[in-house]
Amino acid sequence: MTTVRRAVLTLPAAPLGPDNPLPALRAPARAGAHAVDERTLAGLPRDMARGIGRAPLRSLLPVPVRDGYGRDRVPTDLDTLVIENDRLRVTVLPGLGGRIHSLHHKPTGRELVHRNPVLQPAAFALNGAWFAGGVEWNTGATGHTALSCSPLHAATVRAPDGGPMLRLWEWERLRDLPFQVDLWLPEGSDFLRVGVRIRNPHERPAPVYWWSNTAVPEDRRILAPADAAWHHGYERGLNRVPVPVDDTGTDRSYPLNSTHAADWFYDLPEGRRRWIAALGADGTGLVQTSTDALRGRKLFVWGTGRGGRRWQEWLTGPGAPGYAEMQAGLARTQLEHLELAGGEEFAWLEAYGPLAADPAAVRGDDGEAARADAERALEDALPRAAVDAAYTAWREHAADAAPETVLATGSSWGALEVLRGGYELPGTPFPESAIGPEQEPWRELLRTGVLPPPPKGAGPGAPLVSAPWRDMLETAPADPSTEYHLGIAQWHAGDRAQAVRSWERGLRGAGASWPLLYCLAVADREDGHPERAAERFAEAFADHAGHTGSDGGEETTAALGREAVTALLAAGRTDRARQLWARLPDGIRGRGAFRLLEVRILLAEGRPDAARAVFDEGFEVPDLGEGAETLGELWARTTDEPLPDAYEFRMRPNP
Repeated sequence: MTTVRRAVLTLPAAPLGPDNPLPALRAPARAGAHAVDERTLAGLPRDMARGIGRAPLRSLLPVPVRDGYGRDRVPTDLDTLVIENDRLRVTVLPGLGGRIHSLHHKPTGRELVHRNPVLQPAAFALNGAWFAGGVEWNTGATGHTALSCSPLHAATVRAPDGGPMLRLWEWERLRDLPFQVDLWLPEGSDFLRVGVRIRNPHERPAPVYWWSNTAVPEDRRILAPADAAWHHGYERGLNRVPVPVDDTGTDRSYPLNSTHAADWFYDLPEGRRRWIAALGADGTGLVQTSTDALRGRKLFVWGTGRGGRRWQEWLTGPGAPGYAEMQAGLARTQLEHLELAGGEEFAWLEAYGPLAADPAAVRGDDGEAARADAERALEDALPRAAVDAAYTAWREHAADAAPETVLATGSSWGALEVLRGGYELPGTPFPESAIGPEQEPWRELLRTGVLPPPPKGAGPGAPLVSAPWRDMLETAPADPSTEYHLGIAQWHAGDRAQAVRSWERGLRGAGASWPLLYCLAVADREDGHPERAAERFAEAFADHAGHTGSDGGEETTAALGREAVTALLAAGRTDRARQLWARLPDGIRGRGAFRLLEVRILLAEGRPDAARAVFDEGFEVPDLGEGAETLGELWARTTDEPLPDAYEFRMRPNP
């Protein structure tokens, strides 16, 4: 019989640490990696171009940046939820985005996904912390979800066949939308069923993004039912190319045939079954298929170049096997967002399981023959009609079913939104009783029209930015705390001039001024005033130092110090940058990000030998961004010697 149970998984893990205490006013740092130049955009199909241009994020608000992790891994017990029948054992991490860590096929003893031997956060999610491996559920906006390392609600529910089903659900805050992921294993089945639903409870339309991302061993061949794909690399192009053999004569269905990191978004013909598979030389491996609503399929490869290999080691540990990613999404490419009308939903069903195709066909040079044989094997193992029938049964009989046994708890923000909006969301409860301390001031604003100021000595509190909350802030009695939060909501709405006015008003009578000064400094930098921005960042740092021990302490000091030193260097104020850096506690200056700042200061002072000595001592920047070329650029200013492997994270050809 199928069971759902709690368990514990022990892995070497780097603790997530605290969130960045500063409001995330800027667009995601990784947005540039997914950009498309104007010339390319003009040549794309009209609907694709519209999807690429739909509602890009102007900031990460109201989500905080998660950059408090390091790289010191210690054995750590992780709570898991295990779904199991006599064929499959599925291990889920409810506290880490609902990630499937393992998909184990019991009859053959094979692991169907890339199971990461460590838990190492890295700066790949929209808001920072993300980790590699397994199957992840990406929603919100282009990239890895802001929920990558966050807890989801989890409970058992009755599956369509009457057995147990695991439901995961949460309120995604970037787009202000609830979603659910239902996982179940019919008795005797080799295939995990996954029902997904995204709802828009608002009256307004909302941009929607979804990609299910599966890590698989990179020594597999990736097959999908398409003769062409949209190729996207780190040169900001998007070109339609033949697959599996492209215009260079290279068979791109083998991840190790690519030198550099790149995406291939398969252009699946209308009416063709949606699937993608990763198969070894013996013809066996993993297949993912879905109902037609999940239109897109993608292959991501790291490539065999130095940068790609270094990133693999960074994410999985020295000596760990490499991986590629096969993905499935709502649009043709990850650069697009769909529009979901108010009161409507997107829903579909996915299935994951083992596939055994003809080894000769899989290894053969005839790509169409390999695809045809894999599709035949899939139809034998799980007919397309069975997937459609499973979706209908789930949507009609299980998707709205009430949770039975609660297994894990997510955030309380959904409870606050449901209270404010009075939404009815069958199957995904967000009860008012779940509201916690972070949400309490906002419940008070909702109840009384007044936003309580934070306790004396506390930080400004978490922001809310949607239009209804902004309207309430505009009519609430003005005080420094309310003006701070109102400015953040106005900034999020694109009314930057009014946001600046709100923050400037808030400075009058503010006790601790650093939250407002920080916001004004970001506004100055975004508006092209680097000197004024640098001064305000430095003022914010100094003001916070005058309130030491009262508001998040060391992490706020580190966050403001990093911003201030960076801004002072950008403004050519090297002496001030050195002075401020020297005021930081030793423990902060010893962090990798601050060693990197030290290199930049030394180079600005005209001391390349001293900067080279910092490199020679060795340091790691835990939140180094994807495709980061900073280390290589700074190294080149200290020496003509080749960049050491430890600092090689470049992912573009000939950077």
